[in-house]
Amino acid sequence: MDSEQPDLRVSDADRAAVTRALESAVGQGMLSLDEYTERVDAVLAARTRSELDAVIADLPVNRRPVAGIDGQPHELRSWMSSISRKGRWTVPPRLLLRTRMCSTTLDFTGAVVHGALVEIEIDDYLGSTELILPDGATADLNGVANFAASTAVKVAASPPSSRLHVVVRGRVRFGSLTARHPFGTTLRHWMSH
Repeated sequence: MDSEQPDLRVSDADRAAVTRALESAVGQGMLSLDEYTERVDAVLAARTRSELDAVIADLPVNRRPVAGIDGQPHELRSWMSSISRKGRWTVPPRLLLRTRMCSTTLDFTGAVVHGALVEIEIDDYLGSTELILPDGATADLNGVANFAASTAVKVAASPPSSRLHVVVRGRVRFGSLTARHPFGTTLRHWMSH
């Protein structure tokens, strides 16, 4: 950010760049997931450059907007078909999911995840999206805007898991988004107690 003009308004691109810097800080062990969550809330509320700078003032990051802090998210795109990621697939730290009239399943139970935080930006229309999370994982779907759609979180949302925490933002129109554990997990928990 430009510290010489601290009262300039910030854009969504500026906020996205700072959010990526925070994700990088979590991945490097500089921030806990609780600190990350608090700071992302501050990023979303920031209106000026000075407010945005304050969020990352104690981190050794490049404050220039959008200049490529960590690069672009991996994109999955599909129209009138299906997307399925199961078994041993590599999960990128940031995923952009653009779907239209599509059935999507992202199964994280056998996936290779390189960090405790995975962020998904969803843009769905007339689709069904399922996120299947391993036991102990958590999910935050509070950043999803619904229009004639449903969002269901069937896993813990907080405190964020140090094993895997999935944060989903974006919009779902005339569709559904569900975060759940594999079928049978609840029954196994009940029988073990």
